Amino acid sequence: MPINLAIDDRLIEEARKLGRHRTKEETVTAALNEYVERRKQQDILSLFGTIEYDEHHDYKRERRSKHV
Repeated sequence: MPINLAIDDRLIEEARKLGRHRTKEETVTAALNEYVERRKQQDILSLFGTIEYDEHHDYKRERRSKHV
């Protein structure tokens, strides 16, 4: 879907070079993907400290027992 946006040419050119993208469209798509992923990661941060876990669980021992 074509959209006309007024984006600073110097900024998009710098992003294009840094990301080694061939086109402005490729640059904007990559930037939006990074933005979305970053926001999803920030949502996960709110879970830190809220999940209970067993401090004494030995995941390596558990892994070894599955191979026997």
